Amino acid sequence: MISMRPYLNIVALGCLVLCSTAADKCTLWGGPKQDFKVKARGLAGEWPKDGPRKLWSRDIGEGYSGILHEGGRLYTMDREGDQEVAMALNAKTGKMIWEHKYDSPPHAKHVKEFNSGPRGTPLLVGNRLYTIGCTGKLHCLNAKTGKVRWSHDLWEEFEDATFLNHGYSSSAFPYGDTVIVLVGGKGHGMVAYNQKNGEFVWKNQDFENSYSTPKRINVDGQDQLLCFMATELAAIDPNNGDLFWSIPQENRWRQNISMPIWGKDHILFLSSNGDGSRGLKLTRKGNKTEVEELWQNKKLGIHHTNAIRVGDYVYASTGGRGPGLFQAINVKTGELAWRERGFAKANFLLADGRFLLLDEDGNLGLATATPEFFQVHAKVPELGARAWTVPTLVGKTLYIRDSKTIMALDLGAKPKKS
Repeated sequence: MISMRPYLNIVALGCLVLCSTAADKCTLWGGPKQDFKVKARGLAGEWPKDGPRKLWSRDIGEGYSGILHEGGRLYTMDREGDQEVAMALNAKTGKMIWEHKYDSPPHAKHVKEFNSGPRGTPLLVGNRLYTIGCTGKLHCLNAKTGKVRWSHDLWEEFEDATFLNHGYSSSAFPYGDTVIVLVGGKGHGMVAYNQKNGEFVWKNQDFENSYSTPKRINVDGQDQLLCFMATELAAIDPNNGDLFWSIPQENRWRQNISMPIWGKDHILFLSSNGDGSRGLKLTRKGNKTEVEELWQNKKLGIHHTNAIRVGDYVYASTGGRGPGLFQAINVKTGELAWRERGFAKANFLLADGRFLLLDEDGNLGLATATPEFFQVHAKVPELGARAWTVPTLVGKTLYIRDSKTIMALDLGAKPKKS
């Protein structure tokens, strides 16, 4: 077992679990409540010095696409040359079940420094798998066979769609019988298609797109879809795209990425690298939503990792190119409880009362966090550089990847010897 003094530092990208939309089950980025929390029991409280037992490992191509699990299958994406690939793997063995390849050469202005693989995580609704690649190509695939049901090219079909030089990164979002995607541009900031046949349903708003994924919240009985766009956070009606409210959030890179966090106390936490973090209180009065800013802290910024709220505190890693700092923020006041080194910029999820972290250097960590301290129970190297994909936990099996390797690890506690 590795024993370390308490460190402070957090990040997040998302766990992938089940939710319900219409009559179908769905699996999406961030989990059923998009809060990066996984119900799990019986996980080991400590790991061997060389890390958890490896169940399998296999090669994978470029990309940061998350890993979905459903029915004994894993779904993710990668790149092979000028083609993007959506795939289904056997969750127990890692063997390929099917793969769908399609031509998708990187745009000439794409920043290749961080590779050209798919960024967005697939969405699974019933037997339909929705994928969006780095160049904005949307596919609806048969989840059993990988065959194309329908497709759209978001950057080609909309004349002034927002080109993102780091690649299209949002995941599609299911609502009712539609799938909603962020496009950006005048009159089509957000677009909805029929889930089954891909027919156009509605388009609305003029916002410029960024790198975040939509998040559904419910404000006093009203569903609102949060869309973190290039210069603001906008809340729209997922039925038609009409605007409920918006609030500016802008930085010089026009990058808003980390998914906002919603609490039962109606406090909304949002953060981006360059514009810091803020806490908002949402209240519906009549047909309007009142947005009250509780606090703002320009020094607390999260880049492309996630954050998790536990009680009155949000835990996350700082962003940018500097060293990662794991931190605890009081969501009601914006006060920093602590901040420490120990991990590089990381993604994480909460399971069985502890954080499972994967930092960008490929280190996998097990930690406990409270408003008073951050204690690291284990930290082991598992992957290579730029491990930017959030881990996926299914039962006691953890799935992780970078742009070269995908693997499964056993996190179950060993039975005590009699």
